[in-house]
Amino acid sequence: MSDAWLIAGLGNPGNKYAYTWHNCGFLALDMLAERNNVRVDRTQFHALFGKGKIGGHDVFLMKPQTFMNNSGQAIGPFAAYYKIDPSHIIIVYDDIDINVGTIRVRSKGSAGTHNGMKSVIQHLGTQEFPRVRIGTGPVPETTDLISYVLADIPKDLRQKMYDSFEDGCKACEDIVNGKTDQ
Repeated sequence: MSDAWLIAGLGNPGNKYAYTWHNCGFLALDMLAERNNVRVDRTQFHALFGKGKIGGHDVFLMKPQTFMNNSGQAIGPFAAYYKIDPSHIIIVYDDIDINVGTIRVRSKGSAGTHNGMKSVIQHLGTQEFPRVRIGTGPVPETTDLISYVLADIPKDLRQKMYDSFEDGCKACEDIVNGKTDQ
């Protein structure tokens, strides 16, 4: 197995989805790439990716281009090809069960209701990998789930989300540097 890390932000490709709730994984990954001077501009396994370092550790930063519900189709083959152990795969994604502006870090767990994570778990064959969940909830009672997650993040919440992306980046950097519990 490689000592490298794979950090994948989940989202949907295309300008139509660029600033939606469901693209929080992409947006946080873009920030992580900028913070660590990694260019995410190569393509392989239905993904955009870049290679760099975080705290002296080799990392791949990835944005699957398969659409959210099929994210595992990019992540699974990429991880297998580069021999990245699931314990060194961090998935960053939106979570409607967490309040807007907050994050949760887990070292493992189920997909819950998130279809993108269901795909990742299916293609990796395990739930034993860390994840950084970015809060996008709750969904208003008058709005159906799909309409909500595919809606643009409202202007009045963008700073709060930007702050949560920074927290998510810090969490990814801490995990790579062996500080998951922090």
